[in-house]
Amino acid sequence: MERGITVQELVDSLGMHVFTPDANLQRVIRTVDINRPGLALAGYLRYHPAERVQLLGRTELSFLQGMNPREQALRVFAFCAYEETPCVIISRSEMPPDPLLEEALRRELPILGTQMVTTRAAATLSNFLEERLAPETLVHGVLVDVYGIGILITGSSGIGKSETALELIKRGHRLVADDAVLIRQISDDTLLGSPPTLLQHLLEIRGLGVLNAMTLFGAGAVRTHKKLVMVIHLEAWQENKAYDRLGIDHHTMRILDVEVPLVTIPVRPGRNLAVIVEVAAMNFRLKGMGYDAAKAFTEELAGVIASHVEENPSS
Repeated sequence: MERGITVQELVDSLGMHVFTPDANLQRVIRTVDINRPGLALAGYLRYHPAERVQLLGRTELSFLQGMNPREQALRVFAFCAYEETPCVIISRSEMPPDPLLEEALRRELPILGTQMVTTRAAATLSNFLEERLAPETLVHGVLVDVYGIGILITGSSGIGKSETALELIKRGHRLVADDAVLIRQISDDTLLGSPPTLLQHLLEIRGLGVLNAMTLFGAGAVRTHKKLVMVIHLEAWQENKAYDRLGIDHHTMRILDVEVPLVTIPVRPGRNLAVIVEVAAMNFRLKGMGYDAAKAFTEELAGVIASHVEENPSS
């Protein structure tokens, strides 16, 4: 389903001034791209991206105001003629020209104003729209912040995800979301996880029920969102299954359009899952710094074997 936000939501979120209060503020913005319509105001509309938010800076306004009244009216008429245009934004607290205001009112096209300079307004709008219009999915699991690493803990119901999160909170780490994690893809390779509003700060422990982590452990024990960079999957121990003992194998889990590193941890009585998750987070950070313990071990082992073969060629 295609996502979108209304112009009214944009106005409320970014505190913009509305020059046309009688316009249709329920027009929907469906794309994160911003357009500065210099060519459109010059009369070239063949590839005009009318579906984007239109941003007019000092350059566009001075160009428009330098036209004679007849030409200005024609340009404004053509520019405002697209019903799919969600809104026009004027930067630098500039006033829109009267012909633009009149035509916009006639077509119920919202004209908004901001104090920001044009480049800052474009960046702010793009960041806001990327976050609000980003693809999203709801995943069953627990999202925690361990040593600054956003880890999604997954596994079958009752495997111990919430209990592991509770132990991690007691050890000084932070809870982001329990049971249901809302994940947004805010860029080509970045996922942002957060809890659904109803479940914010809540943790469900079988036998105890629903707990409020912030009330129990303080504001430092929770986060409202976190970049997701790693998945730890908990599964019941299977005696006949061969598990990776060196850490050489690298697996990923696809979430939306991003491949996220995946570690599978078998669960059996006596294993301290919270400590294992902590170590997994530290090992992930070490790999990011360029040190891979498993790789270093295999290279050293290969060197020992090679030297042994050279010393004993007949063995």
